[in-house]
Amino acid sequence: MKSMEEMMAAAQKAAETIQSQMGDAQAKLDSIEVEGTAGGGLVTVKCTARGRILGVSIDESLMKPEEKQMVEDLVAAAFNDARGKADRVSSEEMQRIQSGMGLPPGFNLPGMG
Repeated sequence: MKSMEEMMAAAQKAAETIQSQMGDAQAKLDSIEVEGTAGGGLVTVKCTARGRILGVSIDESLMKPEEKQMVEDLVAAAFNDARGKADRVSSEEMQRIQSGMGLPPGFNLPGMG
């Protein structure tokens, strides 16, 4: 029979392994790029699956003072589109990693949800 000390050491090792795998997952998410668009592609936002913004592109046809409000609305819509895609990719990646670790679906690791 294992001693309490051995069980604690095994639990600590498992926690360190999970933490390492989650760190790798976060790094991977920051390397996956998604693109959100609005206005039929007039505004494009690129970001990582972790939500870090990489760039914004606005078609020059929108660069008129009278189009200011529409441009602002389209930029917000493109950001939201990119964020939604980033969230989906992130969720899929985390589920894949958790199933690889043998964790139950929907298990939320502290600091990762």
